[in-house]
Amino acid sequence: MSFPLIRNRRLRTSQAMRNLVREHAVTLYDLIYPIFVTHGTGVKEEIASMPGVYHFSIDQLEAEIREVTALGIQAILLFGVPETKDSEGSSAYDPNGIVQEATRRIKQWAPDLLVVADTCLCQFTDHGHCGVVHFNEAKKRADVLNDASLELLVKTAVSQAEAGADVIAPSNMMDGFVYAIRQGLDEAGFEHVPIMSYSVKYASAFYGPFREAAHSAPQFGDRKTYQMDPANAREAVREADADVAEGADMLMVKPAMAYMDIMRMLRDRYDLPIVAYNVSAEYSMVKAAGLQGWIDEKAIVMETMVGFKRAGADMIITYFAKDIAAWLKG
Repeated sequence: MSFPLIRNRRLRTSQAMRNLVREHAVTLYDLIYPIFVTHGTGVKEEIASMPGVYHFSIDQLEAEIREVTALGIQAILLFGVPETKDSEGSSAYDPNGIVQEATRRIKQWAPDLLVVADTCLCQFTDHGHCGVVHFNEAKKRADVLNDASLELLVKTAVSQAEAGADVIAPSNMMDGFVYAIRQGLDEAGFEHVPIMSYSVKYASAFYGPFREAAHSAPQFGDRKTYQMDPANAREAVREADADVAEGADMLMVKPAMAYMDIMRMLRDRYDLPIVAYNVSAEYSMVKAAGLQGWIDEKAIVMETMVGFKRAGADMIITYFAKDIAAWLKG
């Protein structure tokens, strides 16, 4: 059967009708807001390539946390920019490090706000890589060592959990990182702390503004030996399979906009929650066009968020979270 018996426009005749038959919706409960905490005092500094996103010193952070909770946002993703860096990123697992101290303060100000701690070394190493670097004399190149890096990532995750982090989000893309961190958390008595794994993280050009924000650009080479080739899809399944087997509680796809096909693949294959990371350049491009008046920023953002939900995302990490929360509140 077809037209004129079937008329699909019947279900589009009014806003009320469209609301009734809408298949996907974005809610406050979907949103995770990234926050950058830095050293020093009196710092609230806008990140030039990310209008509306700031570096906060801890003494300036409370007002931001109060705003986030007042908007109804229930979760944040915490990144730290330390005062000192070294070859092993020791400030990442310092009990008094920037992320650990910020976490403790946030849990005092807003005990019910979920703190998701990014667990990586790149912001904390002087070379900007996500693990331990060893110079290979035979090949005349610097290699990122996998297993030695796992030891430091476990120490980082445990120190973050000890500080009060509700979720550990490892973003390093070392082989076996979920298993190592799960084992480390369990042995330290944090069996209840879930792991939001950056399961499918591509070596993407969409991270540029973040590297300015986190002061984490590699000082040599690139991250292509551990982050995924953007051309590969089947490999994403292998990465996610490994994380599921190792005990991941949530699976992330990063970036989101150019990889919604990957999100759908994971959604169709796994029952675990899927996380979309709407990354820095995705934010900056829309913000820049919106500020120029070239696009309707709100319409573009909300359409994109619905696209993530339609592709299978259960939650969305986005720098637009505060804007979206305000729009949803009307």
